[in-house]
Amino acid sequence: MTFYRTTRLMLSGAAFLSLAGSAVALDGQDILKKLNAAYSTQGGTITADGVDVNDTTVTLKNASFKPTGSDALNIGDITMTGVEEDEDGGYYIEEAAFPDINVTKDGTTVSASELTLGGISIPADANGDRLDSILLYETAHAGPIKVVNGGKEVFSLGETEMNLTLREDESGFDFDGAFKSMKADLSDTPDPQAKEAIEKLALQHLNGDITMKGAWDLGPGAIDISEFALDVTNVGRLNLAFKISGYTLPFVKSLQEATKASETNPNKEEAQQALGLAMLGLMQQLSFNGAEIRFDDASITKRALEYAGSKQNISAQQMADALKAMAPIALTQLNIPELQNAISAAVNTYLDDPNSFTVSAAPPQPVPFPTIMGAAMGAPNTLPNVLGVKVTANQ
Repeated sequence: MTFYRTTRLMLSGAAFLSLAGSAVALDGQDILKKLNAAYSTQGGTITADGVDVNDTTVTLKNASFKPTGSDALNIGDITMTGVEEDEDGGYYIEEAAFPDINVTKDGTTVSASELTLGGISIPADANGDRLDSILLYETAHAGPIKVVNGGKEVFSLGETEMNLTLREDESGFDFDGAFKSMKADLSDTPDPQAKEAIEKLALQHLNGDITMKGAWDLGPGAIDISEFALDVTNVGRLNLAFKISGYTLPFVKSLQEATKASETNPNKEEAQQALGLAMLGLMQQLSFNGAEIRFDDASITKRALEYAGSKQNISAQQMADALKAMAPIALTQLNIPELQNAISAAVNTYLDDPNSFTVSAAPPQPVPFPTIMGAAMGAPNTLPNVLGVKVTANQ
């Protein structure tokens, strides 16, 4: 049997993830029951006025999703096609299609269309700690998403896609995603100072994409996000990457159980304290393997220097020279001479020729999270050495 998995979408992700159902025996109520059994571990339930079955198509009529402790969110009819029942009693769905979204509140309208999930697997038993006990989907898609305020479009996304592929040996997943053709209109910012800065920096109309890529090795629980990048035209590309280990399936189950227990506890103060203690205990299982933050300039640095310099009645070059002179003084409080020198050198190199700036951490061996927290509280100046921090420019 093949099983499927994925990462969450931002925004509509919670609603998407919850709405998957499948059947070959096509017992509509059994589909909904097992769907809720799987999703309840993450803190929510799905209700429907009825479940219509027509051959391999199953429709949840007037469905609603209710997160634990929150009001129900009305979804509408969810149409699931290519529904099959697995030999073990679970379900597989080729595609689930959701109604378009069009919500207006306080003069702002949010709309989204072409919302689908593909390759959905609903487990027969959601109480285990194996791969086949988790609700999964292979693909998620959204068409145009728009935010309109006062009759003017202030934000939009052309298309959103998420993909996840289970490796043949079922040892892990590879995943990627993209938020394409992102546009933001900042020209009507009401604050005068912010508006001036936006205009001087030429940020009135932003265009770009968000992309991500990564992998999850189930055995060691290694999450490797190699790319999570925001690329904005005429601004630059900011990429975040990190790798941790210990994020195993049992860890995920324990995390879900702790969160669910907190959400169902009517005493919110007690619930938060219990969740905090549970999270501290779970953090003992995680280790830090590495991370990197990299910015590739696309002209924003020059404009920023010009704008900052204009406030001081000096040129962009003079502003850059002033920053280079101030950097060593500002860094003395770190009390880490080697790192201070590296940062100063990188700042000088970058300001002389803005190209790229990178901060990375690559310890020779994975560092347990408790060790990191201990160093941060007891001897923070040792943390860069513990994590193998390096700062470079134009490399």
